[in-house]
Amino acid sequence: MNEPSEWLIYRGAGEPHGGIEQLPPPPPWRDFAGRGAPDSDDADDDGALTDGSATRRLGGHRHLAELHRPGAEELEMINAALYLRRPLLVTGSPGAGKSTLAHSVAHELGLGRVLRWPIVSRSTLLDGLYHYDAIARLQDVQIAAHSAAAGTAGADAADNVGSYIRLGPLGTALLPSDRPRVLLIDELDKSDIDLPNDLLNVLEEGEFGIPELERIADRLPDGEAQVLTDDGTRVTVKDGRVQCAAFPFVVLTSNGERDFPAPLMRRCIHLELGRPDHQRLATFVRAHLGDEAARSGDDLIAHFLERSRSELLATDQLLNAIYLTDAAAPAGRDRLADLLIQRLDRPR
Repeated sequence: MNEPSEWLIYRGAGEPHGGIEQLPPPPPWRDFAGRGAPDSDDADDDGALTDGSATRRLGGHRHLAELHRPGAEELEMINAALYLRRPLLVTGSPGAGKSTLAHSVAHELGLGRVLRWPIVSRSTLLDGLYHYDAIARLQDVQIAAHSAAAGTAGADAADNVGSYIRLGPLGTALLPSDRPRVLLIDELDKSDIDLPNDLLNVLEEGEFGIPELERIADRLPDGEAQVLTDDGTRVTVKDGRVQCAAFPFVVLTSNGERDFPAPLMRRCIHLELGRPDHQRLATFVRAHLGDEAARSGDDLIAHFLERSRSELLATDQLLNAIYLTDAAAPAGRDRLADLLIQRLDRPR
């Protein structure tokens, strides 16, 4: 068995060395090298590329075992949201698979890249809908005026407002299309008190206006403007309004840290994910690291489950422990695993 020091890249000796060349490939869920590269595993049924987050979420070995195997109740609630065109509010502990659910639905139904809106305390409804770069437009107007005064051609930014607008994840999800997009509004409970209520009208009506375009719609050819989407492509917005044709499959996640207003709750299908059992955790490990890692890490899975009965833990901690102790540090395995799997609710 290898000595504990043999796997160390940084040795703390204070002398430069080329040890970084011996650093093994990253864990599959932290591999960003192929992000955006055309790959058969990252394309939907129509050939539209997804992003690398799908592979990191669902696992590089999902041909051996799908990461998300929902139970009967979960399947019913997910399908209820699809049938009723209602947002799905998913609550559960960290690492329970809330965010992965959105990627699983998009992957299985061939709905392309998941549009992700990570919520923080400063997030507003406008952040999700669109961003208007007024400063860049003002600069271009000034440059055009200066060029005209100098007798040279300049860019006409007066009515070309669409060039300074980029739709956010929610705004992109509401673009008219034959098939619904999947939108992940992640950790809604991190938002300020107003955002859940601010979402109500947009989620109910499936449309919104862009005032900067509405004001000049009569000056635009056929009232149309080209704007950038969250996907990085350009689309046409007519009369300054975005109206969905197929309501997106919206997944709102929450760690259960707060209660949401009743008006939002009645507009959502609520799914609460329980604590995963041994079989589901083993499937989780198998999807990311393969069969051998799931077998060799079976004792760590059992120990993780035992601890999770009285401690708040996240399943990605288990993945980290199995990957590192199996691939890099076989010696001192249990000790290192306990260092990596620290309770999230411990007193600070």
